[in-house]
Amino acid sequence: MASAASKANGRINIAIDGPAGAGKSTIARKVAGKLSYVYVDTGAMYRAATWSMLQQGISSEDVDQVLQAVNNLEIELVPGENGQQVLVGGVDVTEEIRSLAVNAKVSRYAQIEGLRSRLVSLQQQMALRKGVVMDGRDIGTTVLPDAEVKIFMTASIEERALRRYKEMKEQSDITLKQLELDIAERDRLDQERMISPLRQAEDAILLDTTHMSIDEVAEFIVSRALSIQGREGEV
Repeated sequence: MASAASKANGRINIAIDGPAGAGKSTIARKVAGKLSYVYVDTGAMYRAATWSMLQQGISSEDVDQVLQAVNNLEIELVPGENGQQVLVGGVDVTEEIRSLAVNAKVSRYAQIEGLRSRLVSLQQQMALRKGVVMDGRDIGTTVLPDAEVKIFMTASIEERALRRYKEMKEQSDITLKQLELDIAERDRLDQERMISPLRQAEDAILLDTTHMSIDEVAEFIVSRALSIQGREGEV
């Protein structure tokens, strides 16, 4: 049966999970635009938290200090004409959170239970009104276990590294091979962490995007969402 919230506005929530470099953010943003939904980039929130900790010189191994700092952490996601802005304490860090330094550390901070709990709570509040597209690594399993549409996006390590390389080549001299190694290590850390490890929800659709275009992936998810949304409206 549809919840009161989804009945009220005819909308549903969409959870998109998957490993690093699978293209989740690009797809989630596109799906949200097509459905006129709100896009919540949870990865950017973890990156923002990581950036803040690095700025304060707080190591991921110093859990007590991380938890103390996270209580005062203010993260805002602001939609704009040129995409979503990420603010930490009112400061625009949209570019800074995509740096190699943040890339290298984000998985380690994301393993800290208290930090995850704080961000998960914020994410769940954002989804209460429905009409949200959220992407990450534990959305369908932990953050939005009741999401009406769940997608687990993946692609080969080589393809994911290539996509990330194309994004980063103008701001870094990192090699494609190094990116493949980094992504493989990120996969290992995400899958082996104790708190909310990366895994496919039992009711999620597995979508291998290695040989799919961005538009093909987005259309598949939009079609699925409209189908479910139609059924919710009939309940």
